[in-house]
Amino acid sequence: METKFTPWRMTYIKREGAPGEGGCVFCAMGKGPQEHDADSLVLHRGETCLVVMNLYPYNTAHLMVLPYLHTADLPGLDAATAGELFTLTRRCVSILGDVYQPHGFNLGMNLGSIAGAGIAEHLHMHIVPRWSGDTNFMPIVGGTKLIPEDLDATYDRLRPAFAALLP
Repeated sequence: METKFTPWRMTYIKREGAPGEGGCVFCAMGKGPQEHDADSLVLHRGETCLVVMNLYPYNTAHLMVLPYLHTADLPGLDAATAGELFTLTRRCVSILGDVYQPHGFNLGMNLGSIAGAGIAEHLHMHIVPRWSGDTNFMPIVGGTKLIPEDLDATYDRLRPAFAALLP
């Protein structure tokens, strides 16, 4: 197995509210003041769930929908939270389709660290837009993924569409 060093992630891991330091990054995002949503990459706050951009995206405009409730128990979600989680997932696909015109999407949850969840204690749905050719020789041969748009530009493109959603 090849090891990749990503020292820039340590700032994220060690920040206040990080797992293992008395809190949860996702809970901190949900509890943070709305005036700091751009800094926290929060695009939308619903009744039971919020939509955030992934700080370490797999692809341009990689979003996540997560409940405010700190839980890893998908079967135990109440109907309102489960419903809004899926409703917001559908809205994310629609908005990303309108704004970015991807050729497809990867949607999914990794439940548990053994399944690949980076933050296993707080479930979240990934929405990853995909384009023909977005996996090319760079990630395959060079082991490097190129993302052609920075997070601030992505946030600025998506925020108006999410601002139109009711809470």
